[in-house]
Amino acid sequence: MATPPKYIGKNEALSLLDSKELLLELESAFGKYSSGKDGGVQQPLRSVISVDKHHGFLAVMPGYSATDDALATKLVSFYPNNSDLPTHQAWIMLFDPTNGSLLAILDGESITMLRTGLASAVATKHLANPNSRILTILGSGVQARSHFQAMNLVQSFEEVRVWSRTPANAQRFAEEIGAKVFETPEQAVKDADVICTVTFATTPIVQQEWIKPGAHINVVGACRPEWQEIDCSLMRSAVVYCDSRDACLRESGDVILSECDIYAEIGEVINGQKKARWEETTVFKSVGMALEDVISANLLYQKFVKNENGLALTSFG
Repeated sequence: MATPPKYIGKNEALSLLDSKELLLELESAFGKYSSGKDGGVQQPLRSVISVDKHHGFLAVMPGYSATDDALATKLVSFYPNNSDLPTHQAWIMLFDPTNGSLLAILDGESITMLRTGLASAVATKHLANPNSRILTILGSGVQARSHFQAMNLVQSFEEVRVWSRTPANAQRFAEEIGAKVFETPEQAVKDADVICTVTFATTPIVQQEWIKPGAHINVVGACRPEWQEIDCSLMRSAVVYCDSRDACLRESGDVILSECDIYAEIGEVINGQKKARWEETTVFKSVGMALEDVISANLLYQKFVKNENGLALTSFG
């Protein structure tokens, strides 16, 4: 009889996962993904169904890393109109790759929150000017907070700016992190070195003429083919990097509608296959990869089991 799977909730995930350690694991994973077959990664494009009646979406994201011997899939729902529940709800199932049995069901919201911000941090580490001083975050939700924490792992900022469509949310977020609130995106991004767009915008909120040359932009929102956060002219003039070329060409409205050229995957930069052109204006467009969930879930499960065994030994000791 199969052993019942473990359940690892939000509190365990946030207490056991170390952001610096996970950042390095994700950086390595991006490199493996961009190595093709030699990297040992299997990751199909996510499968998405629309729940039009209730204005929602459900996605399935399976992945396997042979080098890590980690197999998992994420189920994630996206209901942008939710008010009493999170707009994103997710669960990750981690399997034993040797026999297919279910090892654990893990809280996907906390993992997605952490790994998305850290993916942008990996890109910022490689693509932003190392002397960056001004950080702007457009958005005030979960990912805004995650990105603030992640950005500070790879850069030392002297000033942090915030803008949100909802001024009260922007003020609350800014007070939490010691940032300045701006009334418009244009004011917030002026002279910024690193910009993170983590919004539910469906039309562009950042224009080319607002961005100083040499800035780096992490474009995280606009997760549908018909949605955009960034002006088409900015996407076409910047050096565009992405997490997955195949996924962005299918899923990112910022890429599809602008018809921009993707210079490289961030994994190609990590592998030394492509240059980090940080002297120029750069964009990192991420749509999120199953591989990030696989690596994060596997690391969390190992820590959870180790901690569980340690507690058991203590109780018997």
